Amino acid sequence: MESDDECELDSTWEDEYEHKTPRKKVLHRRSCRNMNAAKEMQDFRHSCRVGLFTFKQGRGRFYNLDFYNGRIKSSHDDVYIDEFHQQWWGEYEKLEIVLTYIHWLFPLQEKGRNLRAHELTKKEIKCFHKDKQAKSKLVKSYKLMLDFYGICLVDESTGDVERAPNWKDRFRNLNRYSHNNLRITRILKCLGTLGLKHYQAPLVKFFLHETLVVGHLQSLKQSVLDYFMFAVLDKSERRELVRFAFKHFKPQEQFVWGPKKILSDEVHSKMSNLLFYDLATAQEESLIRYPRDGVVLFAVKQLVKCKPKVWLQRRCC
Repeated sequence: MESDDECELDSTWEDEYEHKTPRKKVLHRRSCRNMNAAKEMQDFRHSCRVGLFTFKQGRGRFYNLDFYNGRIKSSHDDVYIDEFHQQWWGEYEKLEIVLTYIHWLFPLQEKGRNLRAHELTKKEIKCFHKDKQAKSKLVKSYKLMLDFYGICLVDESTGDVERAPNWKDRFRNLNRYSHNNLRITRILKCLGTLGLKHYQAPLVKFFLHETLVVGHLQSLKQSVLDYFMFAVLDKSERRELVRFAFKHFKPQEQFVWGPKKILSDEVHSKMSNLLFYDLATAQEESLIRYPRDGVVLFAVKQLVKCKPKVWLQRRCC
């Protein structure tokens, strides 16, 4: 763990605020950010940069692509991809207990616990990006796992998701078995790696809402903040997710997944703009309906309920 308002392993805000005045690290504030997770997610994002497609020529076999094209079976489970989609859909107990299939369905460039699965190679990733059939079957695998978690994909083009009809039962399972947090992290990484990164942010936003806003998935909260959010490759989308998380995180002074000074200033700026808009509207409507002196002040009192004289002075300046 590290108590640091701006994590050096997180580049989310680098471009947008590259000219900001450096601030001293806050070393006394209690933090709950997992720095090992921050390093892992940084390494993942770096592995997915444009340069990942510069590779040496080789004759290695593309096991993961072969699996998704139906040429080989997975191991240990000994099933072809189409068989898996047909026979394992809705088999919730089996999907929960068996631990080996996830590495074949969502391969990565890193080793997993299934020693009979294969890591993605740079050249294989490039070929996967161009293979429409393989990507289509990867989406089917994604839908199957979403169903297992009580979620359904609403729009394949945008990646929007929502609760499935059986969400209450499946959410109970999610809260009970924490190893699914690792599976979801793997799924998010795989989607980004294999050309389906537009599915990442909507799923993370869904989990942020279910953990921070309505509180149905409290057991996932730490993983959502430490891992899920920072698996999103698109930096602008990642920023919006961090802003959303900061807005709904309680207490905000303990938020450590983004530069709190910047995030607080943004929130205060939005609130000020909203209050000034309400004030201007109140002035305009009150003057039209009640053109007497003092009525505007009364309207402002009703709307903002905070030192109306100060707000009037600031508005008039």
